[in-house]
Amino acid sequence: MIRAVYRAAEGFEREIEEELRRAGIAIEAWHGPLALTQAPPVTCAWALDIWTEPRELEIPSIKGAANALRAIQRNWSLEPVMHHRRAALIEATLPPVKARALRFPEPAPTGHLGAWTLLAPDRMLASPTKTSPFVQGQVRFEEDREGPPSRAYLKLWEALTRLGRWPGAGETSLDLGAAPGGWTWALAQLGGQVIAVDKAAMDPAVAALPNVSIRTESAFGLEPEQHPPVDWLFSDIICYPARLLGLVQRWMAADRARNFVCTLKFQGDTDHDTAAAFAAIPGGRLFHGAHNKHELMFCLLRN
Repeated sequence: MIRAVYRAAEGFEREIEEELRRAGIAIEAWHGPLALTQAPPVTCAWALDIWTEPRELEIPSIKGAANALRAIQRNWSLEPVMHHRRAALIEATLPPVKARALRFPEPAPTGHLGAWTLLAPDRMLASPTKTSPFVQGQVRFEEDREGPPSRAYLKLWEALTRLGRWPGAGETSLDLGAAPGGWTWALAQLGGQVIAVDKAAMDPAVAALPNVSIRTESAFGLEPEQHPPVDWLFSDIICYPARLLGLVQRWMAADRARNFVCTLKFQGDTDHDTAAAFAAIPGGRLFHGAHNKHELMFCLLRN
């Protein structure tokens, strides 16, 4: 019996396999991007979404499939893997679920959403509950193609949307490894003060923003104990995850930053040991977002 389903981002199936194996969980089968397991659901940082209550349903007809889903709840999202024509006909008989783009900082949807897929023409796998409020676990945004100097701001928007919190007016953010300024630009739009730290040059338009100050130095050269307290510490530094862990631990020990949002960037093989060390930090969250590459986001709110 399938008891949990883990939805992978394209190209990151191996990371889910390795993470689940470390947790002692074997994958029964892959169904497209869905890893099917017979073990109860566990936290899986590399999964975009986790179906937490999957059940197999026999469906003799399109109408019967729709009725079976409606009997459980109203809102369902399709994971199209096979039997696409039949799946589309079933989907058309259900209340529409629009995966519209969010306008950041618009909050994430709060409506209850389940997920389903066809395993065979007459057999469906459906879960009325899942960990992500987004269709296929993928959040989309109305992008700004003029203001930011890079698209890195999208993964920051996704992290803050997942948290349901973001810096506001009156708060100070420290952006480490800021150049060329994608995250700094996104943080400055929220109205607070932003301190951007990087040895590399910032985009001139970002550096000119009135609530942005620039420090041209190494983020690793800062002494947390000597730094004024900040409300948020952000890091998109290109470095080995173990080095980032040391930096975060130093700032936590100095108690100079209340909230953390950092990118763990993996070079070569995934460093699961360091990822597990981040995941073990009390109150922290570790996840792979739809806008992440071979990296994880670490977030910690301490207020």
